[in-house]
Amino acid sequence: MPTTVNISIETALDLCKRAALAHGASEYVATSLATATVAAEARGQASVGIRHFFDYLDAMAEGRLDGAARPSLTRPAPAIIASDAHRGIAHLGFDLAFEDLVTTAKTLGLSLFTQRNAYTCGALGYFAERLAQRGLVALAAGNANALLAAGGAHRPIYGTNPLAFAAPQENGPSLLVDQASSATAFVNIRAAAEAGKPLPEGWALDQTGEPTTDATAALTGALLAFGGNRGGNIALMVEILATMSGGNWSLDAPSFLEGNQSPRVGMLVVAINPTVLDAHFTSRLSTQLDRLHGKYKVFVPGYEKAEALSASNANGMEVDEELVRKLQGY
Repeated sequence: MPTTVNISIETALDLCKRAALAHGASEYVATSLATATVAAEARGQASVGIRHFFDYLDAMAEGRLDGAARPSLTRPAPAIIASDAHRGIAHLGFDLAFEDLVTTAKTLGLSLFTQRNAYTCGALGYFAERLAQRGLVALAAGNANALLAAGGAHRPIYGTNPLAFAAPQENGPSLLVDQASSATAFVNIRAAAEAGKPLPEGWALDQTGEPTTDATAALTGALLAFGGNRGGNIALMVEILATMSGGNWSLDAPSFLEGNQSPRVGMLVVAINPTVLDAHFTSRLSTQLDRLHGKYKVFVPGYEKAEALSASNANGMEVDEELVRKLQGY
């Protein structure tokens, strides 16, 4: 097990921001990326937190990510905000559109954010959860370069293509579903390879298209969809939603880990004002989630992330000491 050190959220934000600035990020990009990174880390999503942050730094250094890019926002329809990320991060366009998205959804009943030409988005649930914290129901879809074999293919054809859903409740944390279309996220395969740990069966194929439990072999092979063809169907659906405004299909997207070309992938976020349909929605959801969690012992996604965030705010975060030392070096 790696040695960890305890750092505050504020310290982590400062370290990440300074590291991003040192790699050529603008002030806006550094702040946006650091905030999203630390949000994931503080909620216990270490695989897409500070460890994944170094993928962004490497991408800036090697030309896959333009750390100074400022998105262009347009309004193709009253309820739609479209962003061209111009080879930059996925987060800044959403940040710039956020208040407008909230206002539009509360005024018109719904709003939609769509983006093209971006680097991969990291923790997709971050985008949906922020809208839920403002009283909106949110659905988000994003794609990446091809890593997932599905529908009978034995080589990568889709990204891991996550789908996120968030809904506010009157009492308690937002309901938050955030999961890849693959049996696991790519970052978990990479972490297993680095640790020399085997994978469960049904997670991956090797380079020849054969099932493997060797994480290192899986890195040059393909991930598998959860639920067989049904998971593959969801990966395709997510990809269509994410690339609707012109982002690369996963098959056409350069790697987010190698080379000097941006993946130029897409993302879509829909925000819905539930009170337009039912003024008592949040209280009804609270009652239902309490019933599911309390009486039926159902795992309710989002609760554990809220508990981790509360603990991080109160006591700081336990972060891999090596990662903290690397950040302190910038």
